[in-house]
Parts: sequence; structure tokens; C-alpha cells
Amino acid sequence: RGLMGARQLTVQMMQNPQILAALQERLDGLVGSPSGYMESLPKVVKRRVNALKNLQVKCAHIEAKFYEEVHELERKYAALYQPLFDKRSDIVKAAYEPTEEECEWKADEEEELTEEMKEKAKVEEEKKDEEKEDPKGVPEFWLTVFKNVDLLSDMVQEHDEPILKQLQDVKVKFSDPGQPMSFSLEFNFEPNEFFTNTLLTKTYKMRSEPDENDPFSFDGPEIMGCTGCTIDWTKGKNITLKTIKKKQKHKGRGTVRTVTKTVPNDSFFNFFTPPDVPESGDMDEDTEAVLAADFEIGHFIRERIVPRAVLYFTGEAIEDDDDDEGEEEGEEENDPDYDPKVGRRAYC
Repeated sequence: RGLMGARQLTVQMMQNPQILAALQERLDGLVGSPSGYMESLPKVVKRRVNALKNLQVKCAHIEAKFYEEVHELERKYAALYQPLFDKRSDIVKAAYEPTEEECEWKADEEEELTEEMKEKAKVEEEKKDEEKEDPKGVPEFWLTVFKNVDLLSDMVQEHDEPILKQLQDVKVKFSDPGQPMSFSLEFNFEPNEFFTNTLLTKTYKMRSEPDENDPFSFDGPEIMGCTGCTIDWTKGKNITLKTIKKKQKHKGRGTVRTVTKTVPNDSFFNFFTPPDVPESGDMDEDTEAVLAADFEIGHFIRERIVPRAVLYFTGEAIEDDDDDEGEEEGEEENDPDYDPKVGRRAYC
């Protein structure tokens, strides 16, 4: 009852022109000022607050150094992970057959199975294997990974699938010491009928220093731009383009002719031709949206897909991501500085 009464009182007040006018005057006085309280401070106190803000700028520069060292650690540990990722690649593409010991895996549900049930399940599996052709490696590994992840499955079209079946490995390479901070995604393909490249790359440039014009916005390295690569398509196999036929009527003679036109086509492989970021940084809304999505995808492949590919193949990582996503959405909604259109945070 008390809550309803308060709501009714609020409605009545908001319908009063004098109260609305007073409220508007108060709001106008706060425009462009983060806090009316700051404006009311004595000059000597404002000077001290400015000193505190200068200290905050210095903190931001120290934080930038911290993230530079984090990047160095990433590079160091990437070298330790790589032999394991190389072995993963060899198993996927049938260059290496794992031993019986390497293939042993005790899943949770197997703990409750009796020996008799295990033996029965083993016989059934062997029977199924006999009925099928002997597959090599792990067929369609990366295609399955991409199709299991919403962020990537939206990009994969039906005409992309025959090519992505030829994808053997995806790697992350970090910039060399002393070079501007960046990372590259490398997509290694089997020789195929669609293009002559066996390696496609996408490089993301990062910034890990406070912006002079807005130092307080610094919150770790951001992806600031990206470059793709040229795909050398086999004649007639470029799936990023499609041919359409349009009928045109001649204004004078009234005759109709059919015109053939080549237009862009939706494809995963458009990922390798991102829009350019102008030096001025001024972009239209469509370009901003495309780049924001691109940065998110690049970051996700680097942070999640490459390190945990087998769990996305089996689907085990999907539930974890869904849980994380729910938490992050809540955080972003409560973060007044979050803007999906600006540079993507590269560490989280």
C-alpha cells in the first residue's frame, strides 16, 4: 500500500507544471558537469582535485606498463602451449595416431558403469566402426567448432562448408618483442580446388597506452584496427561474389534486355577483407558496427577458440560460455563506460 501511494504521489508531482519546470531548471544547471557538487567547491579545493586527477593519469601509464608485461608473459607461454597445439593439429589431420594410453579418458558417467555394461558398449562401438569407412584424423574438426559457436556459426554459409572442411589448423601469433602490440590469426588449409593459398591471415593491431585526450578511459589494451589478406581464388570459385541477372527496359525503344551483374555475397571468407579504419577515426555507423563485430570475433578466436578448440568441438565449452555471457551482460549493463562500438578490451 505504501509503495502504491508513493507511486501515485510521484505521478501527481510529475503532472504539476511548476514542479516540472523547477526540475528542468535543475537538470539544465547540471548539463556538461558530472556533478553539481564539483562546481560548488572552493577554488583551492578544485586545484587539489586537479592534482589528484594528474596522479590518476600517472596510474593509467603504470597500468599500461603492467599490460605490456602481461603481453610478454602471453608470448612466453604461447611458446609452451604451441607443441601441444601442434600435436592437436597432427591428430586432427591424421599426421599422428595417438597411443592407447593417450586415448584413455574417464568420463563422469563411466564411473557408474559396470564392467559388463562397458564390455557391451565396447562391442557396439566396434560394430559401428566396422560398418563405416575408416575415417582419417578427426574429420570436419574446425568446421564443427565454428558451427557450434553462435558468434561464428552466423558467419558460416552453406557454400563455405566445403572449404572449411579443408581447414587443418588455426593458430595465434603474437608480435615480436619491441614491435607495436598486435596478434595474428593463422588459418592453415589443405591444398584445395577453391583457392591457391594454404595460409590465410588476419592481424589485429592493439593499443596499450592511455589516450592523451581521454586518459581516464584506459582500461587495458584495445584492438584498434585489423588487416586481412588477399585470397587467390581459383577462377569461378570465389564464393564472396555472386552473379545476378537483372532485366532492364530501354527508356526510348521500350525493349527489355538482361544484364548480368557481380555483387558481394555473404561468406565466412569476408572475414579476411575487413573495412579500413580511416586515420581520422571517423566512420559511419555501419562501418563501426562491422568493425565492432570483427574485433569481438578476433578476440574470441584468440582467447577461447584456439586454446580450447576440442571443448567447442564436443560442445562442452558452450555451456561455460553461456554462463559467462549472462554474468558479463549484467556487468556491461551496469558499466556506464561500456560501448560496443569502440575498441574492444583485449584482456578480460
